[in-house]
Amino acid sequence: MLNARIVTFASALWWGSLTAVGFMVVPLLFKFLPTPALAGNMAARLFTAQTWVAVACGVVLLLSLKNQATAQAGRARSALFFVVLGLLLALLIEFAVAPRIVARENLRLWHGVGTLMYAVQWLCAAIVLWRLADDKRG
Repeated sequence: MLNARIVTFASALWWGSLTAVGFMVVPLLFKFLPTPALAGNMAARLFTAQTWVAVACGVVLLLSLKNQATAQAGRARSALFFVVLGLLLALLIEFAVAPRIVARENLRLWHGVGTLMYAVQWLCAAIVLWRLADDKRG
């Protein structure tokens, strides 16, 4: 029972934080801060914090789902793939894409790649939350 609550909480925190940062907070920074450079610097810090939230939630999910996935087939096992993919994307954004954006290296390309990877990570977190929340109902 406690494990199911932890899994649900971790998946909800991961998806919710991605949603809040990427689709609400960062756009508001660019709308209300005086310069795009200031907004970009703050957004970079928020995305770094978001990466570590994703890593923490992902590790909790991996540790919790590993036991469920080996004990039973089903949604827990299929959710593992999306947890791993989402974690990989979070780390790639932080350590491969973000440094290039900060260095303003081919900014349009790397911003587009980062945005796409963030959206796919968001989708992974949504799938994990959907599957695991649905698993608790039935």
